[in-house]
Amino acid sequence: MDLGFFTMPIHPPSRSMTETLKEDRDLCLIADRLGFTEGYYGEHITDAAENITSNLIFIASLIHQTKNIRLGSGTVNMTNHHPAMVAAEVAMIDHMMEGRFIFGISPGGLMSDAEVFGNIDEDRTAMFVEAMNHVLAIWEGEPPYNLKGDYWNISVERTMMTDIGQGYIAKPYQQPHPPIVVTAVAPFSPGVTAAAKRGWDPISANFLQPQWVASHWPKYVEGCQAGNREANPANWRVAKSIFVCEDDQYAERYATGADGPYYFYYNSLYTKLMKGGRANLFKTHRDQPDEELNVPDVVDQLVIRGSVNSVVDQLLAFHEITGDFGTLLYAGHDWQDKERAIRSMELMAEEVMPAVNKAIGQTAAAE
Repeated sequence: MDLGFFTMPIHPPSRSMTETLKEDRDLCLIADRLGFTEGYYGEHITDAAENITSNLIFIASLIHQTKNIRLGSGTVNMTNHHPAMVAAEVAMIDHMMEGRFIFGISPGGLMSDAEVFGNIDEDRTAMFVEAMNHVLAIWEGEPPYNLKGDYWNISVERTMMTDIGQGYIAKPYQQPHPPIVVTAVAPFSPGVTAAAKRGWDPISANFLQPQWVASHWPKYVEGCQAGNREANPANWRVAKSIFVCEDDQYAERYATGADGPYYFYYNSLYTKLMKGGRANLFKTHRDQPDEELNVPDVVDQLVIRGSVNSVVDQLLAFHEITGDFGTLLYAGHDWQDKERAIRSMELMAEEVMPAVNKAIGQTAAAE
């Protein structure tokens, strides 16, 4: 199992944007040094806590300061962008990274973004599908394109001058395109099946109960079968909120305390998702009443925390529920305690993951 990271990010709005952007860059630089294989950044326009407004711009700032880590959009919110712009910008960053880019996509889940871009009342799934169809058609095609849709029409027929290159939209460095991944949030997500059928792979969100994460694998298998491709666990990425510390008592306070960064993160998500009618993500069983849910329980259930041995045991228990997957994505959280936050990453890479992989390997050999 490889180790990567995924950060939305979510910082207290009271913090300086200048400071948190530097922190989010440092996250990647440290991860690259520690051997993390992948890292993903989210983007939102209308949220003071989630203040990376363009993950492509942000990733571009890291290209020449990283050596090995592959970086991905987590995600480009396709309904809020023109498909021609996405095709061109992703192609450019793929060339700049010389194949280290992973194209993460979604319709976008922040409703204030949908409102500001005027698509809150549209069929945003249909917009997402059309946008991706246009992007892929641009990469596969040549000018004048002449793509027709319900939301976007794309053509350069009136202005193209192919002899000098006018009207041409760049193709990616990786052919036919960078690997495409989609975030999987809903239990038993039909989107995972649809994505797998098209050759795309899932990232299961860190704010899902373990049994709902496990529900993504059979949906992925179903889609792979429909698309005549192998359902390989190595292509499944799973995000998880984790805090590792030499001191179990400190880990408990930092990871679950109401004044801590993990609690802030889940309180923010809980507030948004509950208001959006998505309480099912936090339920331990489908029939659990909404009124039984609360932030302290969600934090306790979804954050893995403690000393190295404790975290290893918790991750192995999580793996027992989900089954095999290829990459564990360490979820990014605000660095309220910078020294401890960095130390958590170090312990995760240098001690936790080797122990987890050894245990999984021993179990597989025994079977």
